[in-house]
Amino acid sequence: MNLLQKPEILGISVAAKSRIFEIQAVELKFSNGELRTYERFKPSSRCAVMVLPIDGKDLLMVREYAVGTERYELGFTKGLMEAGETPEQSANREMQEEIGLGAKQFMLLRTVNSSPSFMNNPMHILIAQDFYPSKLPGDEPEPLQLVRVPLANINELIEDPGFSEARNLVALYTLRDYLRKLK
Repeated sequence: MNLLQKPEILGISVAAKSRIFEIQAVELKFSNGELRTYERFKPSSRCAVMVLPIDGKDLLMVREYAVGTERYELGFTKGLMEAGETPEQSANREMQEEIGLGAKQFMLLRTVNSSPSFMNNPMHILIAQDFYPSKLPGDEPEPLQLVRVPLANINELIEDPGFSEARNLVALYTLRDYLRKLK
């Protein structure tokens, strides 16, 4: 196995900054002497969670406005983890904030990182089951629409061109594969 030598970081500076994001310019020197400047989002110390609540034969999803696409998108409950939270605690809090349900059972399906060339943003994908009513105040500007999708319709949802957010698709593919193994 060929072990690659990581480039040397010569310097890091702020290329741009907004209320939400900071873009860093990272000066690198590769082992062959090549110099490059890469841009990345400032590394975050917070992970995120995405929750796939399964209620009987239905998957509980939410429809919320996404300013990037300027439309309402169907997806899963998700959000940043708070300091000191486990993925399960964070998933339970996010469900209570977004859909008014808590869960007694969680199972980690997978952890993904969506754009490692530009940022470090681990997201834990969990299945949630065994619900109880519980509402916490959230940070959404309007109530999210709860949408029930039959588990039997996973393949149709994957093929739906209106369901295109990459992390949601990864979660759905992972869930589909997990459910197939249970059969």
